[in-house]
Amino acid sequence: MAQAKQLEIPLFDDTEEEDIPYKYSISSYGADFDVEGLVRRLKNDDIYIPSFQRENVWKPKQKSKFIESLLLGLPVPGIFLARELGTQKLIVIDGQQRLRSLLEFYGIDDTPGFELKGLESKFNNKTYEKLSSEDRRQLDNAIIHTTIVKQDEPDDGNSSIYLIFQRLNTGGTQLQPQEIRAALYHGDFNALLEALNKNPTWRKLYGSQSLRKKDQELILRFFAFYFFMDEYAKTMVEFLNRYMKSNRNFEKQPSALLTALFERTVDSVYSTLGEKALKPRGVLNVAAYDSIMVAIAKRLEKGPITSVEKARQSYKKLIGNEKYLKAIRIGTSDEETVKTRFAMAEDAFKKLP
Repeated sequence: MAQAKQLEIPLFDDTEEEDIPYKYSISSYGADFDVEGLVRRLKNDDIYIPSFQRENVWKPKQKSKFIESLLLGLPVPGIFLARELGTQKLIVIDGQQRLRSLLEFYGIDDTPGFELKGLESKFNNKTYEKLSSEDRRQLDNAIIHTTIVKQDEPDDGNSSIYLIFQRLNTGGTQLQPQEIRAALYHGDFNALLEALNKNPTWRKLYGSQSLRKKDQELILRFFAFYFFMDEYAKTMVEFLNRYMKSNRNFEKQPSALLTALFERTVDSVYSTLGEKALKPRGVLNVAAYDSIMVAIAKRLEKGPITSVEKARQSYKKLIGNEKYLKAIRIGTSDEETVKTRFAMAEDAFKKLP
């Protein structure tokens, strides 16, 4: 049981990701959408609801109470949207449960909407289709106030939206960085991260699948450092954000290249260094992970590693080096520390036969 807990909670360098290097200039404006218009935009994907595995998903009675409030003409809390760069779509930052409830009540893709439950009013057990024409009109025309935000400065790929997400859309549970990225930069690359996360060898190296996408973040981290190392600068969060945004739909590296690189690397790490290779102290250390994975990937550019014995000797020497150990424990997102551990890991494996 203790081992499973260790696998689920790797040693992320969280304490060093809080520096925010600048202030923002953000435009915001209010918009009053009617419910029918919101549902239409949701169905057309003009408004995008991020999907998270969350504990605080509304129960049927909560959904029903919300719909009932609109039918009764009662005021409801507003929602918070951000304009997405490039597509100009609107992404939901706060209010996803309310919007999801509306979408489900109206019905999705020829699937009838749910029945209202647990109500004391005449609307109990009613679906949208069972409402009277007057009540449907009341619901269709009900107004939900919306605040829409757009980052004006700096021009860095909407980093402020990430921070707003982090602060607003917590629902009592702090969102993890990769959960936010999956929402902000949803696309082909994110789908690939989800697919690669199921790789059997990777699952042996990492352990049980993380419900908070920490394992997917590590795959992203590997790609970011392998292709984007020269552009690294604190914070780690911003570095990973920039890379994921830049390759959102494989604008930088194609799917086939990324897949082959990842699978070749995890297979080699597992077969030469063993199942515990990324856990030098019994728990997955992220700084050891990224430097070892990238170093092995670079060595594999010359061909397969043929000597397991020499690979393991090099590994033991590396993780026994106090300078390397310091670089994977202290200040792990500092630029010099990052350079040190990657250089040491690459030097340890580059001459392997």
